Amino acid sequence: MSENFGLSAALATPFDADGEIAISGVIEQAKHCLAHGCKSVTLFGTTGEGASIGMQERKQVLAAMIAAGIKPRQIVMGVLVDAAEDAAAQAGQALAQGVRNILLAPPSYFKNVSDDGLFKWFSAVFTMLGTHARDVIVYNIPSVTMVPLSISLVGRLRDAFPEVVGVKDSSGDWPYTEELLKTHGDLIILIGDERHLARGVRLGGQGAISGMANLLPREVQAMAEKGIDDANVERFVGQLLNYPVIPSIKAILARLTDNDSWLAVRPPLVALNSQDSDTLFAAFGALFRAKAA
Repeated sequence: MSENFGLSAALATPFDADGEIAISGVIEQAKHCLAHGCKSVTLFGTTGEGASIGMQERKQVLAAMIAAGIKPRQIVMGVLVDAAEDAAAQAGQALAQGVRNILLAPPSYFKNVSDDGLFKWFSAVFTMLGTHARDVIVYNIPSVTMVPLSISLVGRLRDAFPEVVGVKDSSGDWPYTEELLKTHGDLIILIGDERHLARGVRLGGQGAISGMANLLPREVQAMAEKGIDDANVERFVGQLLNYPVIPSIKAILARLTDNDSWLAVRPPLVALNSQDSDTLFAAFGALFRAKAA
């Protein structure tokens, strides 16, 4: 890709009273983010509860978004599964519709696995995708998967598979991020922890896939595209991490949009309780008064 990746909003996924995806809500949120500084939106990543979203739902939502005028090249698809066959099926389905990238996490059920084992898993996915494989961003989020992607593994994947074009690093480990940028600057390095985002961009990072972009797209855009520090965003991320992240982002979205349907999460997650929601939104409002008014 000739231009920098920029900012992609890691879209939260709204659910209706029956627990089904509220597709109109997904489309509305995607259009809002795209109109306020995001170059793309990421469907069904961590913030979007992607591990709880099945193949048929993915197909339905993606088709509806494209029908609503969102260009496939404005969409990144998260793939967060353990079976290589399932990963290839989900990725292939989205790539066939022309999405910009696949955000591909490693398998996470088995812990303490070796780089050799992970390399073989990714190899199996790419083999099954065959000539359809392209524009894959591998996803390092060990706080969730408990399966870190080492610097050397990233290099092996890059050398063996030209379809691997980048890494989303949500480790929150600055020395790792710094080494990743230094060693693999030929890849698209995206910073998932907004507290390190601006600094990472100044060292060559190409942007972010950001859950905070659901709430503060313009603020995160300046960090992701220009490397401009934003102490308020960084401070709020630190506060947010004291709570379950996905229900917390959705609780704030519910307040900002005056739409309680955003509160719903898919089991096994549970919604943020009202006391924590009040406390967190007060913290958000203290830093971003104009948005919280």
